[in-house]
Amino acid sequence: MLTSSSSSSSSSPPPPSPPSSVCDGLRFAFGTLTVLPVRVRRWDRAAARGGMLCAPAAGLVVGGCAAGLGLLLLLLGAGAPLAAVASVAVPAALTRGLHLDGLADTADGLGSGKPAEDALRIMKQSDIGPFGVLTLVLVLLAQTAVLAQLYGASWARGALAAVVSAVTARLALTLAARAGVPAARPEGLGAAVAGVVPRPAALGAAAVVTAAAGAAGACLGGYDGVRTALAVAAGLAVAEPLLRRCVRRFGGVTGDVFGAVAETAATTALVVLSLGR
Repeated sequence: MLTSSSSSSSSSPPPPSPPSSVCDGLRFAFGTLTVLPVRVRRWDRAAARGGMLCAPAAGLVVGGCAAGLGLLLLLLGAGAPLAAVASVAVPAALTRGLHLDGLADTADGLGSGKPAEDALRIMKQSDIGPFGVLTLVLVLLAQTAVLAQLYGASWARGALAAVVSAVTARLALTLAARAGVPAARPEGLGAAVAGVVPRPAALGAAAVVTAAAGAAGACLGGYDGVRTALAVAAGLAVAEPLLRRCVRRFGGVTGDVFGAVAETAATTALVVLSLGR
């Protein structure tokens, strides 16, 4: 039989993680969400919380690189379609295609119609099924078509769209990591970040990013400001039902679900930016 002191010791919760700094959060965000050579020094929940709150900052850098390559090609005489392809390729390259892979795996898992355990096993397989292939093709075609339209209309609108879509994608990750959203598996990146962001902080980040996007769009005109803010809001609004569906279907979120949420938000934001032109 355990003594009272041993029982108290064995049942005591682990000591809380020390508070993370902004630097820790940025390192976590860039080290896990991009291929940039950033070393993640802390993997605890506090660092993960800071990292997911800093996710839109990683999106700003990714989107800036995407827009930069698109503008460079336009400057060198390339057409809008090639600039659009480049702006779609850069985020894929800077994430090693993990978000697109997550989108395909999630589509296969949802489309399989199998119980949660079997669906999760399908998502872990290295191959991509028909649901995943079809989803990838349609999403990439939609993203490229919208960016080609916007680059063709104005280099500034095309560049803004590339940045806004990347930021919206990462902002959707911040909301997907909010408290109350469980992990489907006990391991993996999904488990590391699931539920780490307090709801008020997630909503605050969404409000700040949406307002900033609207202000950036307003530089091109008042209507562009409204449309850009709506694009961010729409991206988050469409990604939310997908997140809820995955939680119900799989019992929680995984790294693949995070990728699917990001790509869904990015594509929706782009579609909204293309409307009313």
